[in-house]
Amino acid sequence: MSSVARRMIVMTLLRFAAAGLSLAMKPTQKIADARERPDLNAMIPQQIGEWKIDTSIVPIEPSPDVRAFLDKIYNQTLSRTYVHRDGERIMLSIAYGGDQSDNLKMHAPEICYVAQGFEVLGAAVGALGTQYGDLPVKRLFAVRGSRNEPITYWVVVGDKATPAGIMQKLAQVSYGLTGKVPDGFLVRMSSISHDTADAYRRHEDFIKAMLGAMSEKNRLRITGRLGA
Repeated sequence: MSSVARRMIVMTLLRFAAAGLSLAMKPTQKIADARERPDLNAMIPQQIGEWKIDTSIVPIEPSPDVRAFLDKIYNQTLSRTYVHRDGERIMLSIAYGGDQSDNLKMHAPEICYVAQGFEVLGAAVGALGTQYGDLPVKRLFAVRGSRNEPITYWVVVGDKATPAGIMQKLAQVSYGLTGKVPDGFLVRMSSISHDTADAYRRHEDFIKAMLGAMSEKNRLRITGRLGA
């Protein structure tokens, strides 16, 4: 047998070995199977401090193709608009996915908004101080024509809140190395405003009020365990 033939056989065997190792290390235990299935509609109070649901605004349903795509990623979604007694409005969107493996992961707002024709600007990661600890959030604003929409959001992978992007990826990998497939939440609020600083302050007040109005069990589901 020639040396070239031997090398080809060795390379083929190595490919099979790598494929087998990859399959053996593939996470199979879904955390969601051992947890109570969340009910987003019941988890989030209809009255949050001085905010209440604006029943005059009916959420627009996505197109059938977009809905089919979202159904592959999320098991549940919730969309509400809350209005403050002073007339200010905040749009709240929460999505839950039982499978947050590397193949199925939360659809970041940056991608969603661009797909709807927005330009996404000013993305910045920060820590939002709450009465329960620091919550890692991402802030950005989306622009389309005269519409300026400041956005604050965070992602929960398993039991850990994390900014979207590389930290989210590392959280998924960390679970994968233990053989577990994490579930996850994406929590987003936005408002229509050209004063982004004031909008982010409003978002912060709303988040603190929302967390304070929730039961401990439900709060931990959508924030994970926060550091002090």
